[in-house]
Amino acid sequence: MVKISRSVGVAIGMVVFWMAFCVALPGTAPAADIELGYANFFPPTHVQAKLGAEWAAEVEKRTGGKVKITYYPGGALLKGPQIYDGVLKGIADIGMSVFGYSRGVFPAMEVIDLPNGYPNGKVATAVINDFYNEFKPKELDKVKVMYLHAHGPGLLHTQKEVHSLEDLKGLKVRSYGFNAKMVSALGAVPVSLPQGGVYEALQKGVADATFSPAEVLKGWKQAEVIKYTIDCRAIGYTAGFFVVMNLDRWNALPKDVQDVFLQLNSEWIPKHGEAWDESDKAGIAFSKSLGNKVIELSKEESDRWVKVVAPVKDSYIEAAKKRGLPGKEYVDFVTEAVKKHSM
Repeated sequence: MVKISRSVGVAIGMVVFWMAFCVALPGTAPAADIELGYANFFPPTHVQAKLGAEWAAEVEKRTGGKVKITYYPGGALLKGPQIYDGVLKGIADIGMSVFGYSRGVFPAMEVIDLPNGYPNGKVATAVINDFYNEFKPKELDKVKVMYLHAHGPGLLHTQKEVHSLEDLKGLKVRSYGFNAKMVSALGAVPVSLPQGGVYEALQKGVADATFSPAEVLKGWKQAEVIKYTIDCRAIGYTAGFFVVMNLDRWNALPKDVQDVFLQLNSEWIPKHGEAWDESDKAGIAFSKSLGNKVIELSKEESDRWVKVVAPVKDSYIEAAKKRGLPGKEYVDFVTEAVKKHSM
């Protein structure tokens, strides 16, 4: 039998007592085993930022506190165009941003942002996930894709009335990444800007108009600096968004934790699609409350717009072919997927 000196026994007793006290202390929680940082560029009040925060909180809940995610909305950790590269470098473990902010990096995913005539965000979100699951583009092999989503039809929001293609001539239109060619095809002048810089650009005359979903009118307060929304959903494009994790961090996670992420990802896809559509409705309502007007293009004029942007798809197919990608197959798949999910 091993004898323990009185002083050692007292010390051991104090340690045991302190451990028990800490466990019983109200409000005390064990430290998380896994700590992750999540960067998002949407303002904290934006529904897409809120969904990111809810997803992170649900990860913590379903892992029983094993995972702790520190959330950085509003570009607090990384601005939108920096997020993908920041995740690759481990500055953020998880990031939500836009494919189009990284020109040339995602040649396959560019097909999503073409003027494919998306009727709403629910359809666009279903299509982008279908496309990824069908083709698994190698350009995303450097990260672990959590899930993807896409906004409702990009419409034209302007400071002047637009009823025809002729009204677009020389108009400085904010675009980003993939849809700059569409703006040029319409006869306008593309001005490349991330969403966070659009309000000021419109306010100061750097841009005369912007192509964006209607949600920006309220979510980004852009209704304050425009007067008209041109409903041109016949050429409705979308912007593809990603939520990705650093691949090394993903591979280091225990399988039970990975399973929680995978389950949550599938649940959050439709939440984003629905949120985009509700945001579009709220954006139009907010804009109208400020006295702004919505201009509906005639059927004949809509057909003209569709015709002039058609070469943008042909250009994409040719560019993809030069990079060894089946561009036509991509375009055909997305075209059919839009029809399928619109039924």
